[in-house]
Amino acid sequence: MKKVLFATTALIATAGMAAADVRLSGYGRFGLDYNEANGAVAGRSETNLTTRLRVQIDASTETDGGVKFGARYRIQGEQRDGVAGAGAINGARFYVSSGGFTLGVGNIIGAIEGANGLYLPTSSAGTGIDGMGFHSLPTNVGGSYFNWDAYSSAGAGASNGIEVMYKAGAFSGHLSFSTTNGTAAVAAIPAVTVVDSGGDTVVLSPAVPAVAATNGRDRLALNVSYTFGDWTAALAMQDSDTLGEDKIYVSVQGDLGVARVMLGYASNKDQNGTVGDDVDKLRLAGAFDLGAATTLVAWVANEDNPNAPATDGTSYGLNVSHDLGGGVTLDGGFVEHSNNNTQFQVGAYFRF
Repeated sequence: MKKVLFATTALIATAGMAAADVRLSGYGRFGLDYNEANGAVAGRSETNLTTRLRVQIDASTETDGGVKFGARYRIQGEQRDGVAGAGAINGARFYVSSGGFTLGVGNIIGAIEGANGLYLPTSSAGTGIDGMGFHSLPTNVGGSYFNWDAYSSAGAGASNGIEVMYKAGAFSGHLSFSTTNGTAAVAAIPAVTVVDSGGDTVVLSPAVPAVAATNGRDRLALNVSYTFGDWTAALAMQDSDTLGEDKIYVSVQGDLGVARVMLGYASNKDQNGTVGDDVDKLRLAGAFDLGAATTLVAWVANEDNPNAPATDGTSYGLNVSHDLGGGVTLDGGFVEHSNNNTQFQVGAYFRF
């Protein structure tokens, strides 16, 4: 009887293991970065190494009814601008999917982040090895960069987030919401001192400054897209109770034969700390095949931001990628930002 029970238990365990799926993937990148802006930082060279190693863990299983449960976790370490970052483990993203529906919680992707055509079709999704600031994104303006929910590779991300995604044929939609709790104020604590026998003042505990209260934040975002033939049109928007985070984004991209083109526009609301100061940014990008293994991506963006003259104006960039096979590419890029900062990068990606 015991043998039968052991055999049955082993069979059930083996069946459970067979149904589960745990996969490791990721990439490494390394190269040289010339960033003119680093010359203005004391003790920092304009030319530095830029590196990153990312290991991604995806785990999933499926119920008897065909509902998939899964989670994603990342381990990442990197260096850029001459500053080495410590390795980090991010917050997990959990999801449940069935048919065309997916429910995600935790470190969510975010509807703006997942909007069609937002990023460039390059190894870094920006320009060069590490994106070089991602100035190509229409939703990045002035000093307000990445002010939307996005899956964080090195932090918790929108750890209190939830999202629903749906895809049916040519249509797809994505709704996300996150909330961040505020913190209470902390009163200042004076230093504690004593005078020793020699008349010297000894600090037993230093003064602790007061910490102001912080407000919580709610973000609600939506994107929808529709594909017709070789073209896809998309609309995304975000509503936040934090000044400067509301935005509307639209894009269209498709294949013209000689190039794949992407046109994107964003209206970024209440920028520069002023209600009604909306900043428009328009970007045009094209991807050209230079032979069977080499791709050139070129982009130009105009930011209409007269109240922030440092970034008001035109930015442009070029990215060249050559595929060596086996998941390895050589990438190089150039960016001239509207603030007159020049940046070059060249290096390699390898995926596993």
